[in-house]
Amino acid sequence: MKKKLLSIVTPCYNEAANINELYARISNSINEITKYEFEIIVIDNSSTDGSLELLKELASKDKRLKIIENTRNFGHIRSPYYGILMSSGEATIYLASDLQDPPEKIAEFIKWWEDGYKLVQGVKPKSKSSPLFHFIRKSYYKILDRISDTPLLNNATGFGLYDKIVLDQLRIINDPYPYLRGLICELGYEIKEVEFVQDIRKKGITKNNLYTLFDIGMLGVVSHSKLPLRFVTFIGLSLGLLSIVVAFIYLVMKIVYWDSFIMGVAPLIIGVFFLFGVLMITIGMLGEYVISIHRYLQKRPIVVEKERINF
Repeated sequence: MKKKLLSIVTPCYNEAANINELYARISNSINEITKYEFEIIVIDNSSTDGSLELLKELASKDKRLKIIENTRNFGHIRSPYYGILMSSGEATIYLASDLQDPPEKIAEFIKWWEDGYKLVQGVKPKSKSSPLFHFIRKSYYKILDRISDTPLLNNATGFGLYDKIVLDQLRIINDPYPYLRGLICELGYEIKEVEFVQDIRKKGITKNNLYTLFDIGMLGVVSHSKLPLRFVTFIGLSLGLLSIVVAFIYLVMKIVYWDSFIMGVAPLIIGVFFLFGVLMITIGMLGEYVISIHRYLQKRPIVVEKERINF
């Protein structure tokens, strides 16, 4: 009887310092699971540090290791998502290549999948990374869950197992720039949470910066909540009513104390700056939603492949 195929997908961009250890730890984890066949898909986002050469060397010795090389760097959201969609296993396990997602959890993910869960997600209530950074991320997840139209999974990074049924749904949706952690919650499947302690990055340089974190954060809000638009509408109405009340009070004060009441320049300056600040925030929030719509209308490919190896 032919064994079922399971896929492991990991994105790579300039991870030469981690590739050999990553491959070794994944291999050790799956070699102990003999009831399945495995494919390991690494999608390389046009690395420039020799990562691809190391991957090709490993792939020449192990045909389970498959490589997708992108024509350019397609970013931290599109490339990993495309790699997941290109898997062909009965279930797909996704993990980051920086070793902060422990490959040793693979066996536990598969166990819960065998028990009937279509989604098994690693969650990290604790992390060895910066306490301040971890606190900010946890706070963001809580806020996003509160304002989202659908309950979302807190402290998840995307690390986990996705059944083929779930991935087939994602392929139909064909989102060009998805917030994966929220998108899987929209589907409604029961999610099994598996806790793990996120390790610190020991080798290489993190690819996350203030812009990429902001990008992911805004993507989550725009993709799963209408509250920001409703909120700025509420603020606009409130400020309009407040302006009418303040104007009426000033008018009464001027009539009653015509000679002694001087309005002054300071309230005008403060009011103008405050209103312009609110206006800029409102325009920016509208712009985020417009960007999201624009991505759909462009209908560009998620990534463009340069080469496939061992497929």
